Amino acid sequence: MPNRPGTTGGPAAPETAGRAGVHVPGPVSWISPVEAAPGPGETANDYDRFAEAYAAENETSLINAYYARPAIVDLAGDVAGRRILDAGCGAGPIAEDLRKRGAIVAGFDSSAGMLALARQRLGDGVVLERAELGGPLPFADAEFDDVVASLVLHYLEDWTTALAELRRVLKPGGRLIASVNHPFVSQMAAPPGTDYFATRSSSEMWELGGAAHLMTFWDRPLHAITDAFTAAGFRIDVISEPAPAAGARERFPEVFAQKQSGTFLCFLFFVLTRA
Repeated sequence: MPNRPGTTGGPAAPETAGRAGVHVPGPVSWISPVEAAPGPGETANDYDRFAEAYAAENETSLINAYYARPAIVDLAGDVAGRRILDAGCGAGPIAEDLRKRGAIVAGFDSSAGMLALARQRLGDGVVLERAELGGPLPFADAEFDDVVASLVLHYLEDWTTALAELRRVLKPGGRLIASVNHPFVSQMAAPPGTDYFATRSSSEMWELGGAAHLMTFWDRPLHAITDAFTAAGFRIDVISEPAPAAGARERFPEVFAQKQSGTFLCFLFFVLTRA
């Protein structure tokens, strides 16, 4: 379930893809911060409610189509013949891109709505399971050469079980290719006085498909991210802050008019090896 629809920009965040109440084009109208944590009975991160609108918007958005997705696929490199698990596969665009490069793909997601769209995209020949990241996964030990976890870990407060399971399904020497909310962006978007070194929840409202949807994430400092990876038995090979893909500046000139370098902070990408 890749997160944060839409594009970057807005005068409140000239060098970041922020959570500062920015207007974005397409089906997503606003991303606005929520100061209070969700109350009893409030449902957050309910992708089943907006699966179709979200998946459609991701096909052309700056953040997904021109940034998060191509970045993680490029980090995977030459995947021909490799068995790859897409963790939190959503509607399957990353799995599709990897399959086009010759990978043998499988995926799982917690959203039935997203999985239905992934099956339409990928066909019956791809194993797609409904499962929660952070719980037992329905895959065998050492089944995969690589796992891709694009923008899913930051939905969890505790990464211990999730990383243990992702490591379990990897072959020795296999790679976990992951992306998460950039901790610096999270801190810049946080209320004044927020402790950067705390692992803390944050919420925002997405307006998507004509309705508002409550989203919550867990922000953590950089050292907590890297410590979690190494404690789980991974070696960190790459930490990346990539530039957008070719064509992004031409497709979104209003955004890049504020970013002369052609780059921005949004997510942080990792390539890890199972030690």
